[in-house]
Amino acid sequence: MGKVFLFDAAKCNGCRNCQIACKDEHVDNDWSPIAKPQPDTGQFWCRIDEQVRGQVPKVKITYVLHLCQHCDEAPCMQVAPEAVYKRDDGLVIVDPQKAVGHRELVEACPYGAIFYNEVLDLPQKCTGCAHLVDAGQIPHCVDVCPHEAIRFGEEDDFAAEIAAGELLVAGREGDRPRVYYLNLPKRFLAGIVIDPEADEVIVGAKVTIENAETGEVMAAEADEFGDFWFHQVPAARWRVYVEAEGYLTRVIEASTVEEDRNMGPVELYVAG
Repeated sequence: MGKVFLFDAAKCNGCRNCQIACKDEHVDNDWSPIAKPQPDTGQFWCRIDEQVRGQVPKVKITYVLHLCQHCDEAPCMQVAPEAVYKRDDGLVIVDPQKAVGHRELVEACPYGAIFYNEVLDLPQKCTGCAHLVDAGQIPHCVDVCPHEAIRFGEEDDFAAEIAAGELLVAGREGDRPRVYYLNLPKRFLAGIVIDPEADEVIVGAKVTIENAETGEVMAAEADEFGDFWFHQVPAARWRVYVEAEGYLTRVIEASTVEEDRNMGPVELYVAG
C-alpha cells in the first residue's frame, strides 16, 4: 500500500521544529542519488504556514503543514516523467541527475512544493527523507515533532484516520495525495453576551446559530465571562438567536463567508 504522512492541525503549536529539522537534514548534505543539498535560504521543503484569524479580542492562530504531497498521480511526473519517479513505498523523488534544467516542474506543482535551485540548475523538493526511510528510520520532520502532529507510516496502519482526513487542496482528489490532514481549520463564530443596563455579562445565555442556507443548527452557552464560541463551522451566513431567562430574545445576522467572525457584544434587555 505504501507510506503516508498524517498531519493533525489540532496538535500543532507552531514551534516549527519540523521546518528547522528539514534544513538541518538537507542543507549542506548531499543525499545522492535521492537529493542534492538544499540551499541555506529560499527553500522550505517542509514549512508551517501561520494564519491569524478573527478580530480582537477573539483571535485564534492556526498552523498548517506544507510539503510535497507525494501524489500517486503527481502532476510533476506527468510533466517530466523522465525526471520524476515514484518509489514502491509511495515517495515521489525528483531525480537530481535527470531533472537538471527542468524548470517547468516548479509551475507544475499545484501545492507550491517544488523550488528551483539556481546554482545547481535543479528543481528540488521534499523527499520524505527517503535516505532515512531506507535506513529503517522515519523522516526527520516527524522525528522531532514534540506533539506527534506529524506522523509517518504504512497506509494500512492509519486506515481509520485516513478515512476521516482531508486533503490540503480541495478538488485535487485526482492527484491522489499521500499526505492526509486532520482538523484543518474551518471558521469560528464568537461573541460576548452582555446586559448593558447592569453593565454585566450574562452567564449561561443560550446561543443558537442556524445556517441560513442548509438549516443546520448548533447551540452553545455563554461561559463565566459571557463569551460564546462555535468552532469549526462552515463558511456561511448565519441567523444567531441569543436568549436568557428574564431577557428579550435577540436575532442577529452574521457571516463567516469571508472570514472568522467575532460578533462582539450582543446586548440583551430585560423583558417587560
